[in-house]
Amino acid sequence: MKKVFTFFGIALMSFTALTVSAQTTLVDFQKSSVPRKANKEFQFLAFFINQGVTSNFYATNEFLKGQVVGRLFGRNTSTTSDSARTYYVEQRIVPFFIYQPNLFNGKAILRASFEIDWTWGDAAYGTGGNIGSAISADQVNIQTQNIELELLPWKGYAINFGLMRMFDSPYNPYRTLADKMISTGYRLSYWGTDAVGISIRRDKDYSRWKAGFYKFYENNIETDDDVNMFEGMYEKQITSLWKAGVSANYVRDRSEGKGGVSILGQGLNSLLAQYNGTFQFRFGSDPYKADIFYLGTFFGRNQDFMMDRFQLTGFANYNFGNVDVRREGNWEKGADISGLGANLKTAYRYGQTVDDIVKLDLIYTSGDKDGLDDKKYSGVITGNTWGAPGAIFVGSGAYILFPHANVVNRYTPAVADISNMGYGLTAGTLVLSKGIIPHRLIARVGSALGFSNAQPLLGGYHIGTEANAAIIYNLGTYMSVELHGAYMWLGDFYESSDESYGAPINGDFPSGTRPFNPFTTFVVFKWLMF
Repeated sequence: MKKVFTFFGIALMSFTALTVSAQTTLVDFQKSSVPRKANKEFQFLAFFINQGVTSNFYATNEFLKGQVVGRLFGRNTSTTSDSARTYYVEQRIVPFFIYQPNLFNGKAILRASFEIDWTWGDAAYGTGGNIGSAISADQVNIQTQNIELELLPWKGYAINFGLMRMFDSPYNPYRTLADKMISTGYRLSYWGTDAVGISIRRDKDYSRWKAGFYKFYENNIETDDDVNMFEGMYEKQITSLWKAGVSANYVRDRSEGKGGVSILGQGLNSLLAQYNGTFQFRFGSDPYKADIFYLGTFFGRNQDFMMDRFQLTGFANYNFGNVDVRREGNWEKGADISGLGANLKTAYRYGQTVDDIVKLDLIYTSGDKDGLDDKKYSGVITGNTWGAPGAIFVGSGAYILFPHANVVNRYTPAVADISNMGYGLTAGTLVLSKGIIPHRLIARVGSALGFSNAQPLLGGYHIGTEANAAIIYNLGTYMSVELHGAYMWLGDFYESSDESYGAPINGDFPSGTRPFNPFTTFVVFKWLMF
């Protein structure tokens, strides 16, 4: 799990603001804050985050001090307590280097991003990511995020290849603000990570498209045991207010679960599923081969809040396919796959800035009530089946029910994957935000409510109800200090210790017993420097 969080921080950065999170409000530039002329050949960006956290949930495994990823109460050993409290400080810097030589007249760009993060006082004089700030320090801990090349052969065309962003939005992740990336396309809920591959895109005034190929895992170079993904996406400006798009993806998995994240592996039947909160296809040690397709559509009205006060976005994505399993030397049907995910988000700007909004965000994913007993899986499959994490639904406004982007080493929401372990999901968030001092002081309150679409054994449908609040003060251009807090009342879904779809739903708590309600409070300092 050395690279569990390699894309966080920078994953939501664009060319000028790639790491402004879902909870960050952009401030207006002042003339004195913006350099008159940039170095066109070489540029440096960096994102710095420092946060102090207290909560009542943590990982109990002594070996998971550096980083913890996945769903709360999953195989990452995360749990809640009625007495123990966490008190720690985390720090991260993500430097980003951009080289655009004049020799090629700006038509070739090299980007390289790295990550150095730790919990204060965790380790020294060692090797490994996500640690290295104990006394004396001297830790070998730099991690590579992206090494990618962008070629601009003709006007409007871009060819990117190497280790790069793989996002399920039609916009170029290196030239688009974070708020737009997490509110367009599929909002990173299906694909939101880094991967090696090549993509070709065409951006015009009123339409855009992209096509890409990504190599998830190579495994043995001489055999057909890889995981590959192919994508295509198109969006068109229908009117001045409305946009709509379509997409198609295909994942060809011949890895049989080999490779992947450390000892967890990756793929449909790997232990990674029990960490990330996805559905685990329990084929045991039997080899499998899978072909999974995704067909989707998405739309948006007034996505940038530029035309009027009302905003509306949404998507629907249908994944289908089949899995064959080899048993006793013969291939047989392992499962047919058929799942649907949908989202609808609406917002109203009642004041003078985009901080003065009320937002309702609804999401639905189909669930499976009997696992693979009928050799059918009717739930959703996302990038979290192959990556840790491989999809991040961080723009909902929730802090515990769903993940948020203010993370460094610990990422343990109740629903880490929109499939909800295969049980499916019906959930929503409601957020009210107010710019008390326009562009300077922002206050926000929110709530979240989630239900499972399939009932687990000895459990109910209600996942939980969350209340949260935040206050943000912008010190200057892309520099802020923030206070966040959230509390979640767990529902009867967590009375189940069923592990038919993976790890026990309520972790190590006895069947019929709900874990203690999780809460968290944290103070954050952020600075995006360029």
